[in-house]
Amino acid sequence: MAKKKSLFECQNCGFQSPRWSGKCPSCNSWDSLIELNQEQIEYLQKSSSKNISDSKAIPITKIKAEDVVRFSSDSKELDLVLGGGIVPGSLTLIGGSPGIGKSTLLLKIAGNLAATGADILYVSGEESASQIKLRGDRLGANRDNLYLLAEINMENVIEEIESKDYQFIVIDSIQTIYDNNVPSAPGSVTQVRAITFELMRLAKSKNIPIFIIGHITKDGSIAGPRVLEHMVDTVLYFEGDTNSDLRLLRSFKNRFGSTNEVGIFEMDSNGLRDAKSMSERFFNKDTLMPGSALTIIMEGSRPIVIEVQALVTPSYANSKRSSTGFDTNRLNMLLALLEKKLDLPLGTYDIFVNVVGGIKVQETSADLAIIAAILSSFRDRKLSSKTMFIGEVSLTGEVRDVPNMMQRLKEAKTQGFTNAITPSKPLEDLNLKCYVAQSVEKIIDWM
Repeated sequence: MAKKKSLFECQNCGFQSPRWSGKCPSCNSWDSLIELNQEQIEYLQKSSSKNISDSKAIPITKIKAEDVVRFSSDSKELDLVLGGGIVPGSLTLIGGSPGIGKSTLLLKIAGNLAATGADILYVSGEESASQIKLRGDRLGANRDNLYLLAEINMENVIEEIESKDYQFIVIDSIQTIYDNNVPSAPGSVTQVRAITFELMRLAKSKNIPIFIIGHITKDGSIAGPRVLEHMVDTVLYFEGDTNSDLRLLRSFKNRFGSTNEVGIFEMDSNGLRDAKSMSERFFNKDTLMPGSALTIIMEGSRPIVIEVQALVTPSYANSKRSSTGFDTNRLNMLLALLEKKLDLPLGTYDIFVNVVGGIKVQETSADLAIIAAILSSFRDRKLSSKTMFIGEVSLTGEVRDVPNMMQRLKEAKTQGFTNAITPSKPLEDLNLKCYVAQSVEKIIDWM
C-alpha cells in the first residue's frame, strides 16, 4: 500500500513543506503551517504543471520598450500615488483598517469614471447591492453605466466580466471571493492565489484595470496570504485615525511608478475627497505651547509642515519612553545623545513624543525638531511659532543636511515662517533667516 504523501502550507506566505514545523522558515510566523488534504495536494500538482512553450529567450537590447499609457481617475491624489493615473491592464490592491474609506474611495472613483461614459463593474462580496446604492447616493456616484454585482462565486464574476466590455472593475473584497474548483476555504492561500491569478489573467488579456480591496491584520499587513502582494502590480495602504477626517494613501509597491508619493484625503459627510489644502492641517502656530516644535518633512515630492510634541515629566518608578508617529528606537538614541552631550538627567524622567495629525515620520529630518521639543518641555519654555527646525542628528551630536532642503525652506517661507534652524546656510536667498546649528549643543542658544 502506497504511503500517503503529506504536505503542509503556510497560510501567510504560501511556503510548502513535507513536514510540519511550529515556525514557518519563510516568513517566521508561528502555527501557520496547515496540513493539506489529498484533494488539495492533487490540485496544486495539477495547477503547477505547465505546457511546453515555443517561446525563446532573446537579447534584451532587441526588445522594444512600450510606453505606459494612463488615464485619470478624476482624483488628483490617487493619480499622484499611482504615478500619474490608472494603467490599463493593471491589478491594484488597496488595504486598510475597517472604516478607513477603502470602499468609499473606490466607489467614488467608479462613479467618476462612469460619468465619462465608460462601463464600470463593482463586485461586492460583503455588502448587498442596495447598501452600495445608498452609499453611492451619498457620494453622488450613481450612474446608469455603473453596474453592481453582489457575488462571491468567482465563476459568476468571470461570466459577468465576459458578458460586457467593462473599462474598470472593483473587487470588494478579495478574501470573500471563492472558486468552486479550488478545494479550499475562502481566504486561504490556495483560494486567494487562484483567484488573484485569474484576475491578473483577465486584467492582462482584456486590458482592464482591476482594483481589489484587502483586509488588514492588527499589525497593519494585508490579512491572509502574503503571496497576494507579490502577484499584483500595485499595493496601496490607507493610513489614518478613524476619529480624524484625514486619510493618507501610500504606495508600497508600484510596477509603473514611484513608491515615494502619498495621497491625502479628507472624509466628510459626502464621503472621501481630495484634501484641498495642507497648510495648517498638521500644525497650529498660533497656539504653540512649551514642548512643541515645528519642522518640514517630505512626503514624496510634497513638503508638509508638521508639529512634534514632547512631554517630559519626573518619573516616580521606572522611566517610560513612548512615541506616536516617530520611531521609538530613534527616540531612545536621541535621548541618550542629549544625556551625554548636554549632561541632562533624562534617565529619571518619563518622556512621551507625538506627531500631530496622525502622520508617521519616516525620515530623519525631524530629529532636530524632536530634540527642540524635548528641551522645550524639559525647561518649560515656549519656542517661537515663526521658527522651523530641520536637520538630521548623528550619533556624534553633529547636525547634518537632509535632502530637498531648498524645497523645504521655500515651503516654510510660503507658510509665513521667518526663521529656520538648519545645519548650513541655503544656497539661495529666500528672505528667510537661517541660523546654523552644526551640533546639538548649539540648540541651547535658541531655547
